[in-house]
Amino acid sequence: MSQTGNVMELREDDITKHYASALAMLQGFDHAPRIAKSEAPQAERSSGLGTRRAFRSTTPGLVTRRTERPQGVQVLAAIEAVGEGDLVTPTQAAVQTGLRRAIAIAEAVAEQFGERTGLVDLKRANLAGSLAEAKKAEFSELLTAEALAALYTFANATAYLLAAHASEETIEIGDVEEMLVENAQLALHGALWELDQDIEAFAASDAKLVATVLAFAEALMAKVAVRAETAGRLEPFREASWKVEADGLVIDGFTPAHKAKSSTLTMQFKKPNEVVGNHIAKYQALRLAKMLMAYDFDKRLNPFAELGGFIFTFMGDGAPGTGKTTLIQMMAGLINDYCQVAGYTFRYQNLSTDNIDSYQGKSGQNARAFINNIIEPNVIGFGTIDDIDQLAGKRGDRQSSAGQLEITAVLMDAFAGANTVVRGNCTFGMFSNYPENVDDALRQRAGARFLVDGPQTREDYIDILHLLMGKNHDIPLGDHDLMAAQEIKAAVAASFESHGKPKEAGLLNVWDRVSGELGDLDTIAKLGTYLKGIQQADARFTGRAIKNITDAVKVRAMDFELPDAWVETPEPFLAKDYETKKAMISELRVPITIDMVIQEINRYADSEFRYADKSDEVAIENAVRDMGRMDEAKRRYLAEKSG
Repeated sequence: MSQTGNVMELREDDITKHYASALAMLQGFDHAPRIAKSEAPQAERSSGLGTRRAFRSTTPGLVTRRTERPQGVQVLAAIEAVGEGDLVTPTQAAVQTGLRRAIAIAEAVAEQFGERTGLVDLKRANLAGSLAEAKKAEFSELLTAEALAALYTFANATAYLLAAHASEETIEIGDVEEMLVENAQLALHGALWELDQDIEAFAASDAKLVATVLAFAEALMAKVAVRAETAGRLEPFREASWKVEADGLVIDGFTPAHKAKSSTLTMQFKKPNEVVGNHIAKYQALRLAKMLMAYDFDKRLNPFAELGGFIFTFMGDGAPGTGKTTLIQMMAGLINDYCQVAGYTFRYQNLSTDNIDSYQGKSGQNARAFINNIIEPNVIGFGTIDDIDQLAGKRGDRQSSAGQLEITAVLMDAFAGANTVVRGNCTFGMFSNYPENVDDALRQRAGARFLVDGPQTREDYIDILHLLMGKNHDIPLGDHDLMAAQEIKAAVAASFESHGKPKEAGLLNVWDRVSGELGDLDTIAKLGTYLKGIQQADARFTGRAIKNITDAVKVRAMDFELPDAWVETPEPFLAKDYETKKAMISELRVPITIDMVIQEINRYADSEFRYADKSDEVAIENAVRDMGRMDEAKRRYLAEKSG
C-alpha cells in the first residue's frame, strides 16, 4: 500500500479479491430480521413516496408482489425482477455491478481497519479459544467499530458509484432499521436484507430502482454516522483516507464522497467590463475567483485558507436592479473559464425557493444536499443562495415556515458550525434585496459583505447606457471617456477610502463620540474602545462580528489579484505543488495598516446598522399596522354591540 500525502491507496488487488464473497452475498443468504419488522407492502400515497416502512413478509405462504422469488435475501434476483422485461436491463446490470464493487470495497477497508487496530490478531485468538479475558471488551468494541466502518464504506461507495445513473426520480424510504454492529459480515447482511425489502417495496421501474438504492445508501450513511458518534475505537477509520484510483473514490472517514461531476451551466456569463459600478463587490469577486484556483487537490487545502484571506461565505445586498444577478453571472463565468484551463471540475448550484418542501425534514435535506454538493473536496464549487430572505426563515418570525427554519438551521451549521472545515475549494454567496429580513445569526455568518449598489456616478450611468444600448445606432458618445470610471483599481481605492469615516447616522454618532474622546484611532486599544462603543449602540455586534472584520482585514493583506499569467495556462502556478503555491502567494502579501482596519470596521458596522435600521423600521411599521387593525376591529365591535 503506497501513501501519497494524507491519502493511502486502496489497491485494486485488495478489492477484487473480495469479489467472490461480495457476489455470494448478492446471490443469496438467509437472514432473520432482528430489529426491523417484516410487513406486507402498503399502497403508495403518491409516486415515489411510501405511506410507511413497507417490508416484504418473510412468513412462508404469504403472497407478496413477487411470488416467484423463493424466501431468503437475494438482491440480484430482486433487481432482475424490477419492471416487466425478461432480460436484465443496462441500468439493472449497473446497479448489480455497483453493489458488488461497493461490498468488495467495504470488505477491503474493514480488512485494512483490522490490520491497523490489531483486530486481526484478536480474531485469530478468539477462533483458537485463547482470547484473554482482559481482551474481550476491547475485542467487542473493535468488532463494533469494524462493522460501522464497513457499513459506512458500503453505503458511501454505493452512492458514489451509482450517482451517474441517477435521474430526477426520488424515493422516500424512511429510516434504516436493520443496522447490526456485532461484526462486519453480519452488518452487511442486515443492510442487504433491508435493501432487498426496499427494492421489493419501492422499485417499480429502473429509475425507481436507482432512486431506491441511492436513498437507502444516504439513509444508511446518516444512521451509521449518528451511531458512530458514541462508539469507541473508530479513530483509525476517522483519521485515515483511502483512495480507490480506478473510481476516483476517496474513503475519508464518515465524510460522504460525492461524484465529481460538473454542473451543466446554462446561465449567460458576463464579462467584468459588463459590470458597471459595484466596484468593491466586483473587485472582491474577481480576486475570489482566482483564489479558488490556488486550491491543491492532493493536499486538499488552499494556501489562502491557511494564510488567511480566503472568503468562504459572503453576502451581497442591494436594492432591486443594482446588479446582483450580473455579479453572479460574472463570477461563475470566470471560475468556469479558469477551471477549463486548469482541467478542474467546476460545480455551480443555486439554492432556490423550489427547495422549500412541505414534508417535514425534506427542506433541511435539500439544503444539506446543496451544501454537500458544493463542498465536495474533488471539485471547485460555487454555491449561491439568491433571495435568501425568502428562502431561510428568521427565527422568532411567525411568518417563517417550518421548511424555511430547517434551511436556516442547516446553513448556520454549514457556514460556521462545530464541524465546518474550510478547505478553500469552494465559496458560498448569499444575496438579498432585503438583508434586514435575514436571521441575524445567519447574516453574521457571512464573512464578507459585498454592497451591490449599482451605478452611482454620472460616469457610471453614461457607461451603463452605452453598454446596454448595443451597437445598432449611430448616436454620438459626446464628452465622455468611455469606461474610464470602471478602471477597477482606482475605483476600488476610492471606494475603500470612502469608508475612512462611517456613513450610517447611528454609527457616525459612535465614531464622533469615541474619536472626540480619544483623538485619532491609531492603536489597538483605541480601536477596541471604538468596537465596544459600537456594541453598546447595537447589542447584535458580537464577537462573531469582530472575527468577520479581522478576516476582512486579512483579505486586504492579500490585496492583490493573482497575475493573469498564473491562470491562463497550468504551468506557471496551477500545476505547482502546494508548498510552491503557498510560497508564491506569500511573496505577494502586503502589510496590514491602521487605515485598512478602520475601513473594514466601518464597512462591516455600516452594513449592520443599515440592516438594523431597516429591520427596526419594518417592525415598527408592522406594529403600527397591527394596532390600526385592532383599533378598527374595536370600533366595529362596539358599533355592532351598541346597535
